[in-house]
Amino acid sequence: SHIYKKNHDLTKNRKGKTEQLLRVDDHDFTMRPAFGGPAIPVGVDVQVESLDSISEVDMDFTMTLYLRHYWKDERLSFPSTNNKSMTFDGRLVKKIWVPDVFFVHSKRSFIHDTTTDNIMLRVFPDGHVLYSMRITVTAMCNMDFSRFPLDSQTCSLELESYAYTDEDLMLYWKNGNESLKTDEKISLSQFLIQKFHTTSRLAFYSSTGWYNRLYINFTLHRHIFFFLLQTYFPATLMVMLSWVSFWIDRRAVPARVSLGITTVLTMSTIITGVNASMPRVSYIKAVDIYLWVSFVFVFLSVLEYAAVNYLTTVQERKEGKLREKFPCTCGIPHSKTIMLDGNYSESDANSLAGYTINQMVPEEEKQEKMVVHLTVSNESNSSKKRGLKGHMGLRIIQNTHAIDKYSRLIFPGTYIFFNLIYWSVFS
Repeated sequence: SHIYKKNHDLTKNRKGKTEQLLRVDDHDFTMRPAFGGPAIPVGVDVQVESLDSISEVDMDFTMTLYLRHYWKDERLSFPSTNNKSMTFDGRLVKKIWVPDVFFVHSKRSFIHDTTTDNIMLRVFPDGHVLYSMRITVTAMCNMDFSRFPLDSQTCSLELESYAYTDEDLMLYWKNGNESLKTDEKISLSQFLIQKFHTTSRLAFYSSTGWYNRLYINFTLHRHIFFFLLQTYFPATLMVMLSWVSFWIDRRAVPARVSLGITTVLTMSTIITGVNASMPRVSYIKAVDIYLWVSFVFVFLSVLEYAAVNYLTTVQERKEGKLREKFPCTCGIPHSKTIMLDGNYSESDANSLAGYTINQMVPEEEKQEKMVVHLTVSNESNSSKKRGLKGHMGLRIIQNTHAIDKYSRLIFPGTYIFFNLIYWSVFS
């Protein structure tokens, strides 16, 4: 037969009751340990479980962590033959003294309570205490968006005693930088977590004094690929699309106007979408520089066609006045004007056999337009068509204005130069 030896259950012995063993009722735990003496040292270590979110609009971050405190309270010492510690849940915490650490610049925080309060208290026979909590905290992070979205942000979670100054409580990192541990699986969609580290310093309040403050610092570097696809690449395409109008016939008014208006409205939509997801800061961001310069390029392409259209109208008026000023004096009663688009070959010119060329345009206007008056000759020629009578004027107008020709080079060259400067400065 097997004989099972049962361990002695201390809960069945009234003298072994926890509160009697720790002598909770024999001391005033509303006062800190060694009250009236030197400051009690309280060591802290933290294990970061997750970084839940980073909000640019609210300028805050949410973190879930395990916060542990270490101190010695001789009032909780108890006799033990095996030198083993005793572990309790959150119910004993309300009856003893614990450090009043809070999160500076915290917006919201709570201790997890599923399925019970996530609090652990471990007491050692010599009075050393380990106090652990699982907390989710949302704290403020002062972000600088002057280089957004090519920016890096440094945020910090600050811990401090609320009531006890440095004369009563000395808060410190238990193992220096080793006091902060992070889960290797921590990742964020928009950021790359570069570094976690700890610091500490004294904080002064004019009304209450100096306090020990601990910092959990971490650096975040933003992923740029998302913004390249959603912002930079569409904006660049809109600018390039606006350049297409430089290759469209200047007389195609509906095509060039509709293309310019479409690109301007699309750039406005892109700018509005980016600013909707950002805080309303009073300074210029890097993405604002790129988008607004792109918007200016698109807008200038619309103004470019307005200038071309206006100069074309002025040119046609001058030519009309010129024809009235220099009437045909060749003695031929009939005249006719033919307008070509400028795309004619030598064979087309040869087909105008029987015409006598008479240049009626002053020499200084040859670079702006091509006006040719061809008069029909009554003389017979084997290579000319017979029976042609009257006078016919043929006007050939170039379909491309000089401004369009220069814009095809100036606009792309300037935009490429801007991109080289922009990415060299902000990347």
